[in-house]
Amino acid sequence: MKFVIILATLFLFFTTPTLAQTPQNWKNQSSGRCVGTGIAADVATIQGLECIFYNILQVIVVFAGLAFLFMFISGGFKYLFSGNEPKAVAAASSTLTMAFIGLIGIIASWLILSFIQKFTGVNVTIFKIPG
Repeated sequence: MKFVIILATLFLFFTTPTLAQTPQNWKNQSSGRCVGTGIAADVATIQGLECIFYNILQVIVVFAGLAFLFMFISGGFKYLFSGNEPKAVAAASSTLTMAFIGLIGIIASWLILSFIQKFTGVNVTIFKIPG
């Protein structure tokens, strides 16, 4: 229950508000990734998946960072308050180990993508639908 309250609090305070703006303001403020251009700029196309994928990936990266931070702090407190009880120390050590394995997995995935990009010359870190 505490996790849900913490998650709801983070969601309420760290999300950006959605504001109604005119297309003129979009062109001035965005890089063009999620905003159409041309005559039929308000028509949904397959290129809209780029924006959805980009936004989902941003949320996943932030969630992974928050999960690491939460697990690291939780494991640290478990370790501090274990009182030399072997089961509690083992549980705290396991939590810290899993936190670092997750962080290493995230970093390793980025390094693998960078290696593929340098080896093949294909930019795999940018999701772009031709059209």
